[in-house]
Amino acid sequence: MTTLSFEDDGVDIVYEGTEFRMERELIEEATDKNYHEVTDHEVLKLVERDPSLSGEPRRIGDIV
Repeated sequence: MTTLSFEDDGVDIVYEGTEFRMERELIEEATDKNYHEVTDHEVLKLVERDPSLSGEPRRIGDIV
């Protein structure tokens, strides 16, 4: 299970027991979008190869 914790300057992630942080700039570069327009599903896809997505995607801007 992957855990995402969103903040204004990046996302704290726990993936398969490993904790790391993806900075805002990295997410914007990887998605070619403004950070607050990226969805939680898009971030999860950056972390996992074939994630199990459930529920509606939420924009980071709405989460933070």
